[in-house]
Amino acid sequence: MSTETHRPHDSGQAAQDWKHWHEERTATVSAPYGPLSLTGTHWLSDYPEGHIPGMPGQWRGGGEELLLSASAADGLTVDGKPFTGRVRLTADRGPIGGSRVAHGERRLVVLSREGLWAVRDFDPASAARRAFRAIEATPYESHWALPGTFRPYESARTVRVENADGVERGLGLGGEIAFELDGARHTLQVAVEPDGSLWAVFADATSGNSSYRFRFLRPAAPAEDGSVTVDLNRALLPPCAFADHFICPFPPPGNTLPVAIEAGERNRLDG
Repeated sequence: MSTETHRPHDSGQAAQDWKHWHEERTATVSAPYGPLSLTGTHWLSDYPEGHIPGMPGQWRGGGEELLLSASAADGLTVDGKPFTGRVRLTADRGPIGGSRVAHGERRLVVLSREGLWAVRDFDPASAARRAFRAIEATPYESHWALPGTFRPYESARTVRVENADGVERGLGLGGEIAFELDGARHTLQVAVEPDGSLWAVFADATSGNSSYRFRFLRPAAPAEDGSVTVDLNRALLPPCAFADHFICPFPPPGNTLPVAIEAGERNRLDG
């Protein structure tokens, strides 16, 4: 996922940067293999015989790899070549369009979560992608770009939170960011990404009303002194706002702000 790389500067330039960010977000979301193209996440534990409805091939998960078996009639390709026989697969880590297994324009992406295997079906012809019109977002306001401080935990911790599919899973947290808004102090627990950037899952007084039920925030890596920009103009919709088949984590305890964040991305708009 992309992260913020900007720092505060004059509001005119910041507004232009936000507009460019918003346009890029819209293009990314509506791309052929963006989140709107996800038509299913199929957990292999639900299909012990390995036959997923509407999915060619036979898929069996277990241990460190997934085993795919297919015949010529299945019409699958692996690594860009027509595939028959059996192949062992690991979880896809790269761009969706570059996934190892494809069926025509569809991309069949291998996923592993907490020891369970799944196959995701990305189809550029999805109904959600055809219906999408725009991301509703509040234009940039300097009021929402706030100085903050990152406070790392002594050791990383994991909390169990419900996910969008109703299953509880672990969410790793590496610290918290503290900031002040309208004279009140707030904190958000955050994960620390491999590149040092931060990731918060949060809700606020608008969630489920004038905005989606929760949102993400992805501040850039903090400076050496812990200072970080908390730019709520760049609050963004989670993938599950665009397709029901994502398993986004809900906000951890303490990450529901008691104020209305009337900023950033608010909802998906369909035509």
